[in-house]
Amino acid sequence: MDHPRRACVTGAANGIGRAIALHLSRLGWSVAGLDRDGGGLAAMAAAAKAEGLAAPLLATVDVRDEAALAAALAQAAGPEETLHGLVCCAGRTTAHSGPPEDLALADWQKFIDINLTGPFLCAKHAIKALERGRGAIVMIASTRAHQSEPGTEAYAASKGGLLALTHALALSLSNRVRVNAISPGWIATSGVEDLRPEDHAQHPAGRVGLPGDIAAATAWLLSDDAGFMTGAELIVDGGMTRKMIYRD
Repeated sequence: MDHPRRACVTGAANGIGRAIALHLSRLGWSVAGLDRDGGGLAAMAAAAKAEGLAAPLLATVDVRDEAALAAALAQAAGPEETLHGLVCCAGRTTAHSGPPEDLALADWQKFIDINLTGPFLCAKHAIKALERGRGAIVMIASTRAHQSEPGTEAYAASKGGLLALTHALALSLSNRVRVNAISPGWIATSGVEDLRPEDHAQHPAGRVGLPGDIAAATAWLLSDDAGFMTGAELIVDGGMTRKMIYRD
């Protein structure tokens, strides 16, 4: 009997990461969910059970803790020491809202540690298992790597670095592990009912994005159908980064 394909998803407790973990489970993957929010992981597992899906493997871990992360990834790989997919979705999303001269070094470092160093550590400790499974890595970046609002230096820099890490890993792991990134635009992880018609209308696609949009794109990049994709960035933003805006 064939074993199901194994995927590890960081940031699986909430939002986009949760949607990815559940979507892969629906597709028959054996999913390990990692997050530092243990309660959120339990809620995600309960949602999977309610759908009749296989119980995900859960690990409460901070991606900045290299030893704990390495142990969690080894557990996710199972006795075969094999992974077929790694999705790095854990991230700090609360953006600094003040001028750059007021940004504390500790706050800057927290964005870099979680959003950039964390994914590197995940990849570092999953490479051997992914190579055994001829697997793939998907980094969840952001369109903020290309465009910004004032006061978002740390977040934008961390996501821009993640895109660079993606193509660097893709070349280092040539013919071993595929590595791609997804850059979401505005994804409504909550409060969809509170969105205004103009919030949807400003998008060339006609609506604000949903976590399921990113989950579907992730599943495709992990699949054999995307076997010729590596080192690439897939922008999933409803067309907003292609829209020229001169005035409101």
